[in-house]
Amino acid sequence: MTRVVLLGGGYVTLHAYATLARRAGRRLRRGDLEIVVISADTAHRFHGFTGELLAGMIHRDRVATPLAEAMPLARIIEGRAVRIDAAGQSVSYRRHDDGDVETLAYDHLVVGTGAREPVAEVPGLAEHGYALRGPDEIAELADHLAGVPGSPVVVAGGGIAGVELAAAIADRGHPVTLVHSRGRLVGEWSDQPRLAARAARELERLGVRVVTGVRLTEVTPTAARFSDGSALPTATVVATTGQRPVRIPGLDPWRDERGRLRTQPTLAVRYGVWAAGDGARVEHPVTGEPVPANALWAMKGGDHIGRAIAGRLSGRTAGRFTYRGLGRAASFGFGRGISELYGVPFTGAVAWILRLVFFLRFMPSRSRAAGVVADLSRFAFTPRRHAATTPPQPVSGLTTSPA
Repeated sequence: MTRVVLLGGGYVTLHAYATLARRAGRRLRRGDLEIVVISADTAHRFHGFTGELLAGMIHRDRVATPLAEAMPLARIIEGRAVRIDAAGQSVSYRRHDDGDVETLAYDHLVVGTGAREPVAEVPGLAEHGYALRGPDEIAELADHLAGVPGSPVVVAGGGIAGVELAAAIADRGHPVTLVHSRGRLVGEWSDQPRLAARAARELERLGVRVVTGVRLTEVTPTAARFSDGSALPTATVVATTGQRPVRIPGLDPWRDERGRLRTQPTLAVRYGVWAAGDGARVEHPVTGEPVPANALWAMKGGDHIGRAIAGRLSGRTAGRFTYRGLGRAASFGFGRGISELYGVPFTGAVAWILRLVFFLRFMPSRSRAAGVVADLSRFAFTPRRHAATTPPQPVSGLTTSPA
């Protein structure tokens, strides 16, 4: 029997499984092939609609699909990988933090453990702040915001994720301060100045205060402190300050200076080990530059790995990863967005609809996608009543910068 082990429950794992199961389904059903998933989270979290969830547009169940439902032919192990023996082709894991270490041999290993916000780099952030990439973290933030209606919020990080998150929370009725260490927001869209400018205007429309050139340096239960010596009183700090790959010991010789696994053009790290997604350095097939760390590239990387492993099972060599990209999108409330498709920019309702259709297409559950449509339809005809808000007051010195 051939055993394929998939690490993580994100986009890489789901798409590698789906493609492999489709191409090698007979082997799976007759027991010649086993797919094992090791994940600390028992559900796949679809982050595409995080803004809609936090803004109260959709129910939280829409974005969480149990792994057993999404991958019915796989054996799911709730646990965390602690070491990889690449030479011996085995992975060690713990089912619980204090549990015994168990070891599982593999023929092919797919590393899709992704990346996390570097919360440990800011004192107090792990204890008193919120991140988005761990199990149930988005739902915990949504519950927290519901419990403190109208309270001030600080969002740290002005990339696409931070801007979209700030807009969603402001749309829910919270006064939001967005703090970004660089001079301009949405640096990912530096090649689309029209869209970057539209993002800034949307934040202004929602009343989001933007502060650039300042870093978050400390989080306490009641305040956020910044690199210029200023502070803001708040009980809610959300980190979208970049990401660091989840590092599992055993593959360090194949990591780059940022901790990402270096992949070959086939997405193999070394024989029997494959990687894609936020924790991998995947080179664009045309430019040779690292591809963006977003969901679509992780999905397409997973698809390619699934095809490559299926080909290996049939004695074929793996082909090169040839996906070249599609576009990007962000939402700023119901019916308002920006998007880019094959380099063509869109704004407003058209951009929002393009984004919606795209995300619905890639959701792992058709029933949950239908639920998103139903929730958004109800939201469109529901009168909106935001709680009264009190603007956050700076403790000292914090000034607004141009977006």
